[in-house]
Parts: sequence; C-alpha cells; structure tokens
Amino acid sequence: MKLLPDQLERRLATLEALDRSDRIEVLVDVAKRFRRVPERIAVRPYPKEHLVPGCESEAYVWAEPRPDGSCTYHFAVENPQGVSAMALAAILGDSLSGVPLDEVAAVPADVVYRIFGRELSMGKSLGLMGMVNMVRTAARQQLQDQIQKSGREVVATPPSQG
Repeated sequence: MKLLPDQLERRLATLEALDRSDRIEVLVDVAKRFRRVPERIAVRPYPKEHLVPGCESEAYVWAEPRPDGSCTYHFAVENPQGVSAMALAAILGDSLSGVPLDEVAAVPADVVYRIFGRELSMGKSLGLMGMVNMVRTAARQQLQDQIQKSGREVVATPPSQG
C-alpha cells in the first residue's frame, strides 16, 4: 500500500521544495483559503466530541460520509490567530476528502513536520498532530460503520499459543 494519498504527497513535495521563508508564505496563503465547517454540518457552539485535544487553536473536525464510501472532512478553527491550524485544515480537507478511508486512516500524524518543518514548538506540533489523528480516527470510525452495515464482522486473530 502506498504511504500517502497522491494529492497529499504532491502537496507535501511542493512544500518541501521551498525554502523556509517561501514555505511560510505559501502556508499563510493556504490558511487564507480555509473555509469553516458549513452550517449544514455543525453550528456554534460546536460539540466537544469534535474538539481536537490539546490544540491551542481550538480546532474541530467532522467527517461527512459521501455516496462513494469516502468522506469529506470539515474543520472549524476558533482562534483567529490559528494560522497553522487553518493551513493544516485546508490541506487535509483538500487532500483527503474523497480519498478511500483506509488510505486516510493510514496517514501518519507526523506528516505535520513535512508540511511545517521541524521548527514547530512542542505545543503547536501536538495540536496539529491531534488534528491529523482526529481525521484518521473519523476515517477509521466510518470504515468500521461501513463494515458493520454490510454485515461483515472484523474478527481479531487470537495470539498464537507458542
């Protein structure tokens, strides 16, 4: 299985080719394209179960099922200074919406370092990785719901008795 969905990999390759100042400029522009979760999905005050734990920017994540079995990912970022969270939300929403759920669930949380570089503070990196983890969790939950609806069960293989 490939490591990252194609559109996300292309976006990362573009960012990684930039020097630090150009990358920051591009990410600020990406953040300006951020669109808050549509009201048909959620309205303020947002339910706490969608709040990203540990995110200083008070980011929220939703997964909207699509007819093809994938999801569209929506975000809210309550801190108007949360430029990094807005940029990540725009990248994840654009790059992962419509992607098969198993591929979304496999995106590693540390992909944030490929987007923002390794210079992130501990607090910011944990919050941004939390956003990725919430998207992954939502994809896994949707995948599990689809399996249950189809009548198939996931059976864990018992450990060998050696």
